[in-house]
Amino acid sequence: MRRKITFAVLAVCFLSLAACSDDNNDSSTSEPASVKKTEAVNYQDKVNQDVKSFRAFYSNKFPNVELTEFKDGVYAIDQATREQWLEIEEFPPYELSIDEGQEFFEAPFANGKSYRDCFKNVDQGIRQNYPFFDSASQQVVTLELAINQCRENNAEPALEYGMGELAAISAYIANLSREKVFDIKVPTKEAYTAYMSGKQFFYSKRGQLNFSCADCHLKIAGSNLRADVLSPAIGHPTGMPVYRSNWGELGTIGHRYRECNKNVRSEPLAYQSEAYRNLEFYQTIMSNGLAVNGPSSRK
Repeated sequence: MRRKITFAVLAVCFLSLAACSDDNNDSSTSEPASVKKTEAVNYQDKVNQDVKSFRAFYSNKFPNVELTEFKDGVYAIDQATREQWLEIEEFPPYELSIDEGQEFFEAPFANGKSYRDCFKNVDQGIRQNYPFFDSASQQVVTLELAINQCRENNAEPALEYGMGELAAISAYIANLSREKVFDIKVPTKEAYTAYMSGKQFFYSKRGQLNFSCADCHLKIAGSNLRADVLSPAIGHPTGMPVYRSNWGELGTIGHRYRECNKNVRSEPLAYQSEAYRNLEFYQTIMSNGLAVNGPSSRK
């Protein structure tokens, strides 16, 4: 009799343990220990930290310069030439180029359409939206690239990059966008990869002189190099395209990149190369919060 009771108790215990085991292994309420949840990466937060540090560097280096003034490039920090520059800007040497840019922009394509069909909000200002990472083509699209994409989509030949007609059209668009504030976003992993590529280019040394963009325009910004003061990198894109006295005409930021590479005795890359577009993407993001003031004049 006692043995039967013992077996009965064991059976109850066994069933109870099985029930508990079933409850603990219910896939609807828990996950296997081997499965770990991964939190989504907020790439914009990572970029915002970079922007914060970038701004802090220049604020500490030039404590008397307001952040918004860095849109004026070297003239934000070089008071000796600022007054002269302001006088030049009253009758700017690029004024005729803006008018030419408007004529080019309004001129119809052979199919009857025009740039307005591609840039519908141009009158409200669009320069501050470029460059951006295009999820469809998985690449950075600059304003100059978008202009030529518009032409090609309308069966028109692409314009030469750097100067000339393309720079004039870019200047006209920038002029309509003055005082609009840059706020370029990095929403995805792919966009962040392009951003990091541009950042790496900015800090990488190159050429026989072994200089990086950061060497001249971050570390020793404000120092004299021969007769010129080195400009801070923050604000570089805001005034583009620019009229430089040694060029004698308007040029895009891509043209300036090529010139800088030549100056450090490095082989310049092709206009609108992926590396240059990513660099412009990075530099513009570092200038988020600044207003468009292009086109403009520089030494």
